[in-house]
Amino acid sequence: MPGKGLRGHPWLTLITVAVGVMMVALDGTIVAIANPAIGKDLGASWSDLQWITNAYFLALAVSLITAGKLGDRFGHRQTFLIGVAGFAASSAAIGLSQGITAVIVFRVFQGLFGALLMPAALGLLRATFPAEKLNMAIGIWGMVIGASTAGGPILGGVLVEHVNWQSVFFINVPVGVLAVVLGALILLDHRAENAPRSFDLLGIFLLSAAMFCLVWALIKAPEWGWGDLKTWAFIIASLVGFGLFAFWETKVKEPLIPLGLFRSVPLSAGVVLMVLMAIAFMGGLFFVTFYLQNVHGMSPIDAGLHLLPLTGMMIVGSPLAGVMITKFGPRIPLAGGMAFTAIAMYGMSTLDAHTGSGIMSVWFALLGLGLAPVMVGATEVIVGNAPMELSGVAGGLQQAAMQIGGSLGTAVLGAVMASKVDSEFAGNWADAGLPPLTPAQSEQAALAVQQGSAPVPEGTPEQIAAKITEVAHTTFIDGMSLASLTAAGVAAVAVFVAFLTKRGENAEAGAGAAHI
Repeated sequence: MPGKGLRGHPWLTLITVAVGVMMVALDGTIVAIANPAIGKDLGASWSDLQWITNAYFLALAVSLITAGKLGDRFGHRQTFLIGVAGFAASSAAIGLSQGITAVIVFRVFQGLFGALLMPAALGLLRATFPAEKLNMAIGIWGMVIGASTAGGPILGGVLVEHVNWQSVFFINVPVGVLAVVLGALILLDHRAENAPRSFDLLGIFLLSAAMFCLVWALIKAPEWGWGDLKTWAFIIASLVGFGLFAFWETKVKEPLIPLGLFRSVPLSAGVVLMVLMAIAFMGGLFFVTFYLQNVHGMSPIDAGLHLLPLTGMMIVGSPLAGVMITKFGPRIPLAGGMAFTAIAMYGMSTLDAHTGSGIMSVWFALLGLGLAPVMVGATEVIVGNAPMELSGVAGGLQQAAMQIGGSLGTAVLGAVMASKVDSEFAGNWADAGLPPLTPAQSEQAALAVQQGSAPVPEGTPEQIAAKITEVAHTTFIDGMSLASLTAAGVAAVAVFVAFLTKRGENAEAGAGAAHI
């Protein structure tokens, strides 16, 4: 058999899962750059374009933990290969789609297949690497995710500008084929002796419904408003769903998530830490793209290039973090990482319309340096503190925590931004001596300002247009500053959570399965 000497090799396994995971991480950010071109080509509305992102995100977030359980039950090798093949096929189908409905439907499939391969990748690393090398492996895994996420806008900008929007999806096909070929030759199937033998179907339904209601509320809150009855109806429904799920899990013989898992304080702290990190990172970064493109007038490619210090420090910092965590344990690197993140977010609150690239680069680099140990350490804490037979569920928990944290960050910090803009826009407009606006005009203008755009009507005299632009940018930066300070506060709280973590108690379980 040609692949016999390769099968189960730890570092080749890492390369294989990294290729697959790279597709999913890239798709989280690369598609945003393609949306305007998709809208123009397919005649899609703004709502349709939002669904291109939301459909993928909902499917991914809702199914991650269940997908992890499938890996624990049927083997992580099989679920990884199915996930990669399905993700690549869904990507090809999107590129061939002639209408916006087909694009949205296949984005749902992308999310479902992405959910299959992400926890499976962590389960394979856990089973393949000995305990003393697991942190380094997760460090490189985190580096790939960080670099792919941050590099998405750059690659997307190049492809959309020089090829077409379809190429953003077609690029996943050769990557997927490579991952399937490598996986078939290299990946070794690992089954824990006491792996689950049945499915908790009611548990899957209750958890999926609760997750859907929570994520849906977070997605729609900026549109509906945080005080709206619909927003709170979905939040309450999610809380009821989680409560019923927790009750049912105590009654069923083989639960989807044994609640005893959360008796591990380090594991629970790792999940909370991942949520807080994602709130600060995803929420804070959300505004930076608007700041670079709309305030500084950069193209998408230029904006992506300005974020290279962040990407670079994540690439350098993730393997280093793995070494540090192996040597010193996770507490100090995790606490230090969140402290750096808090300082970086505070620094980003000081940016203004005239800040130079050098100052920006300092704060972006510090943010990357802070995020790297958290991405690596919190993942190891969650997966390493779970029993081997639940490594897929633990991987799903880690990814779900990151997705929910990112959604929370965008929604909550978006609300902070909107509130600040609403409270200051009318006063700043009046102080600039600009003609009064009707309430409807003011509301419409404030919505544009929340994205850093200047609401300048066509044909406006140059002098008036300059004043409107100054008011818009000043107001946006005030909102971004408050949102960044809020993110810094969240990161500061996470410093204390980091001290509750410790090295994975069950990490040794994977070492014997490696057959190195």
